[in-house]
Amino acid sequence: MSASKTSAGSIASARQIEQAETWSAHNYHPLPVVLTRGEGVWVYDADGNRFMDMLSAYSALNQGHRHPRIIEALKAQADRITLTSRAFHNELFGPFCETVCRLAGMEMVLLMNSGAEAVETAIKTARMWGYRTKGVARGRAGIIVCENNFHGRTTTIVGMSSEAQYRDDFGPYDGGFQIIPYDDPGALEKAITPDTVAFLVEPIQGEAGILVPSDGYLRAAAEICRKNRVLLAMDEIQTGLGRTGRMFCMNYEEVRPDLLIVGKALGGGLMPVSGVIGMKETLGLYRPGDHGSTFGGNPLACAVGIAALDVIVSEKLVERSAEIGSYFMKHLRGLNSPRVKDVRGRGLLIGVEIKPEHGTARPYCENLMNLGILAKETHGQVIRFAPPLVIDREQADWALERIAKVLA
Repeated sequence: MSASKTSAGSIASARQIEQAETWSAHNYHPLPVVLTRGEGVWVYDADGNRFMDMLSAYSALNQGHRHPRIIEALKAQADRITLTSRAFHNELFGPFCETVCRLAGMEMVLLMNSGAEAVETAIKTARMWGYRTKGVARGRAGIIVCENNFHGRTTTIVGMSSEAQYRDDFGPYDGGFQIIPYDDPGALEKAITPDTVAFLVEPIQGEAGILVPSDGYLRAAAEICRKNRVLLAMDEIQTGLGRTGRMFCMNYEEVRPDLLIVGKALGGGLMPVSGVIGMKETLGLYRPGDHGSTFGGNPLACAVGIAALDVIVSEKLVERSAEIGSYFMKHLRGLNSPRVKDVRGRGLLIGVEIKPEHGTARPYCENLMNLGILAKETHGQVIRFAPPLVIDREQADWALERIAKVLA
């Protein structure tokens, strides 16, 4: 049953939405649909209406909803042991760390839970390296970031945001960050000082509207950082693990950062799993007590993470993302919609920018919902299309037919 056949808002759903709006802080503006189950690329509401998930929980569901192998791994581990804290070893922690490091071609990982925690960990790591290795004076370590960045919601992270809504009501901030234009190697080189310890950057700016930098930008940034003895920290929380048609988006330019930040799809859509991957030169500086997380690297997360990575590799989801993503973007551009200003992205991370004279992206997302597609607006004017990487050609055609109706 499709969403177009039945009203998406039953009495029960309306009550649940009202309850959520009454008892929860209004820090999100969700579409008016209450989801009760999911499988693969599909989700369903209480009335049995079916929707294609075109958001993938902001790329946390690369393997699709409830992938059976990941569910099986979670259930099996839940019957054994779920949490030990890092006060004790657990049998899956080492294997998961090795799997993550080998996948990235790096030497060590520090596991956390949410993406924001991983970014905070990268910031701490960079500063520690600056003081202990580079010799920066205490309290002076500087980190360069880009305009329109989105690295999370902690007070440290929003303190380096250029988005007024993210930062204005949450200060004061400690500083230590310098904001430069995105996709501008010259600005990076000019901003570096002897106290600069890192450049933190997204290979594609997702929340800013799927902004793809010029070819060669990441390679140039890596060379500038290397030349000036500055760490390159790459935030691949949304873009990593197959989302952009490569295992990591940085692979398009054959760049290996000093710190690689991962999360979202690392948890297979089941639980928060994140980490910072690096070399012994940086992560090897940690001593017991310097940093930690009670839940980071817990046995349940490790079991899920191992299965989540195995699914991406064994089911060739990176290759599927590249193939279906190219097909999807070609057909979106081929619509030649007078309402669309631009179609951009890589793999299955695609943004469709609506011309301002045709309104914001929100009404288009609501119309898509009525046709059975759940997409979400970002940065006002952009519809984000990022389905689970398990999507096939037939499902892509089903979605494209409906998107064409909305954009016509």
